[in-house]
Amino acid sequence: MRFWDVDHGKISISNTDIKELKTNNLRNLESFVTQETILFKDTIENNLKIANPNATKEQIIEACKKASLHDFINALPDGYETMVGELGDTLSGGERQRIGVARAFLHDAPLILLDEPTSNLDNLNEAIILKALKQQKDKTIVLVSHRPSTLCIADDVVQMKEGKIIYE
Repeated sequence: MRFWDVDHGKISISNTDIKELKTNNLRNLESFVTQETILFKDTIENNLKIANPNATKEQIIEACKKASLHDFINALPDGYETMVGELGDTLSGGERQRIGVARAFLHDAPLILLDEPTSNLDNLNEAIILKALKQQKDKTIVLVSHRPSTLCIADDVVQMKEGKIIYE
């Protein structure tokens, strides 16, 4: 995400130091899902379209299906046009988190960065999302998690402690 530049070493994408990339170009290459998804006082659809303003309804629905969100949204009286309260306070933590994951699918970037993306989810929704992530064969996924269940989709696992790699 390059919220700040590294002090030591470098971070590269396809052998290019990210310091050499324009920030908006870098943002186009990555999707980022945090533990706490930020939502705006607007419709669910517009909160999703932040990730891809030109997304079609079909693309939005597909992303929501992958994030185990479509059925929930359809059960709401106004569906995708349901208003979300300030910071998403009308939704549960798990529902907000699934919107964050749906945004990542909708953005369709080659790099997906996930920071505890399922921490607020029940086992069923977590399994659906992990299955959808596992199917993203054309993507590089970096997943930070303390939940062993999320690591089942990983091809490689790196364990860190106090900023140092202790297992690879």
